[in-house]
Amino acid sequence: MLFHVRMDVKIPHDLPSAEAAEIIAREKTYSHELQRSRKWRHIWRIAGEYANYSIFDVTDNTELHEILSGLPLFKFMDIEVTPLLRHPSAIREDDT
Repeated sequence: MLFHVRMDVKIPHDLPSAEAAEIIAREKTYSHELQRSRKWRHIWRIAGEYANYSIFDVTDNTELHEILSGLPLFKFMDIEVTPLLRHPSAIREDDT
């Protein structure tokens, strides 16, 4: 199943910078693992915001929830999830 996910990151200003840097480093490692596994198919930065749009390709809602709740920055995020279906007018076969 494909999901479009918007993630807005809101790290508290009073979080010590060393702690924030450590969390961000773990986040990067975790996201790279998911991208290599093809679970996290696409990620785009939203210009001017600490946010991204991503496409996840997972088995079901439960797997997506486990992945998202495992993000080291999860407790600092507002997340919006939209399930995606192939459009009947789509001509590409490699985007499912």
